[in-house]
Amino acid sequence: MKKTLIASAIAAATFSGSALAQESNLPTVYGNIQYAAVWDDIKDGPNSFEHRDNGSTLGIKHDHEIAPGITGFFKLELEGLAADDKDQESGLEDVDEAYIGVKGDSFGQVWIGSDDSTYERSTDVIAQYYEAADLSLSAGYTTGEGDLVQYMSPSFGGLSLWGAVQVRGDGDPENDTGDNQFPYQLAAVYSADMFELAAAMDSNDNGDGNNENTYGLRGTANLDNLSLTAEYHTRKDAQDKYGVIGIYTMGANRFALSYEMVEYDDAGSEDTQDTITLQALHNLSDNMYVYVEGYLGGGDETWGYDTDGDGDDDAFSDERSVAAVGAVYYF
Repeated sequence: MKKTLIASAIAAATFSGSALAQESNLPTVYGNIQYAAVWDDIKDGPNSFEHRDNGSTLGIKHDHEIAPGITGFFKLELEGLAADDKDQESGLEDVDEAYIGVKGDSFGQVWIGSDDSTYERSTDVIAQYYEAADLSLSAGYTTGEGDLVQYMSPSFGGLSLWGAVQVRGDGDPENDTGDNQFPYQLAAVYSADMFELAAAMDSNDNGDGNNENTYGLRGTANLDNLSLTAEYHTRKDAQDKYGVIGIYTMGANRFALSYEMVEYDDAGSEDTQDTITLQALHNLSDNMYVYVEGYLGGGDETWGYDTDGDGDDDAFSDERSVAAVGAVYYF
């Protein structure tokens, strides 16, 4: 699943526990189990049904006062549990987040390790919101979430400046270029009353064959129970993405509707892909929620499938639909 919603829920659910842990200087342990049943259908092609673990995690975090006004912190979150498969030989072998850092009111926050990137947190909202996210569209940036050194400034009259650099030396096993690589991201986020504006860039200096920057813009308006967000991402000789999402909260219920469209530059101006997504979510309690999501994806022969069993896509469709029903328990 995408982590935005569950991360917010865990933070809220563990607030009192975190306060108690800090008083006794003990770390906070948190986690979640996520299940989903997913139906996937390619028009005029194959269809499938899957019951899956949708990203269950287990984590631990801690912070302490280094000096007056300066706090040190760490977080380790593991995934790969595969809670739907009791015969899996191993679990929790994948690191989702692992970082250490320091923060203070006067200088902001700096941390190093694996975490959601600066570009993702500032401008890439829609694709990160949904639980199943099977047909969510990429914003076209390539700097990863590991080996990051990130910084977030204090707020200057509502304006906060963010930055990140990914350190990939020539000895990194994931770096096959033979050269040191330092892709970076920059962002500015401005908040005032009910509005928030964000701009970000990704240098994409990671040897993927296209060294053009990605630029993103996002605007969000929070109107009582309704939140509206529009975003735009562009990368020369790659793609342009447009997206809008509305989220309405009514008591224990939350409803979301979004539209995403990508135009691919390298395939011609007529080659586009879009997705309409609808979500209904209900909080059963402070620790559990259920949801239904529906996705309708379109495009110009976007969805490929294999008809002769050789493992290669030899037929294509212009439409694909996905329905997901899921439940999450977190502590």
